[in-house]
Amino acid sequence: MRLLETVAGHEHGAPAKQLARETGLALPTTYHLLRTLVHEGYLRRDRGLFFLGEAAERLSSSGAQQKRRSTVTDTLARWRDVVGVPVYYAVYRDGEIGVVGVADTPGNPAVEEWADFRETGHAHALGQCLLAQLDERSRRDHLDRYPVRPVTPYTVRDSHSLLRRLERSQDTDLVTERQEYALGTVCAAIPLTIGTMAASVAISLPAHQADRLAPAVQQLRSEMRRLLGSLALSISI
Repeated sequence: MRLLETVAGHEHGAPAKQLARETGLALPTTYHLLRTLVHEGYLRRDRGLFFLGEAAERLSSSGAQQKRRSTVTDTLARWRDVVGVPVYYAVYRDGEIGVVGVADTPGNPAVEEWADFRETGHAHALGQCLLAQLDERSRRDHLDRYPVRPVTPYTVRDSHSLLRRLERSQDTDLVTERQEYALGTVCAAIPLTIGTMAASVAISLPAHQADRLAPAVQQLRSEMRRLLGSLALSISI
């Protein structure tokens, strides 16, 4: 590992003797380890110089992805603890709605995904918020693939009504839905657009606590302004 770290510190490569000197390894040991690492793909040799290989780069990529996921998890947990309600984070990527992270507690559990979130975007706040951020063509393409259909007695009834609602939400930067996806639950979602990717952060509450929804949204907005940078770095997950 020390040898790999030393090679990584030389962008333009380094010879075996230099690597042995910098790592404090005996030269024969260094040669043996270098040959093994080249054979396994962790290093590559070019004109007597050693560079990181594809296997090492894959390790680096996986580690970076894990760090981004950890950042999302930590950020959502922070918002959950401050606001005191379950917090959700979703993105719209490659034509699909994807829930990236959820932070809840046993005392304040998240809404159970009893109907596929991807297919019922018209019924829940996260999906509606993501659809509102799309251009008209992408939005209609999504609804052609996943038509509006009743999920509960309170679900929006048709695509025309949904599109009008999405247009109104663009003016307020807020989507709320009451028992449209899950009976006994109210939700609110805030758009989060970074670069070209649409994303959304949402919260949920039991329907009998609906009066807490607006204050919780304001509190969430405040927290988002403080920690948006850390989440923005992880939006590409």
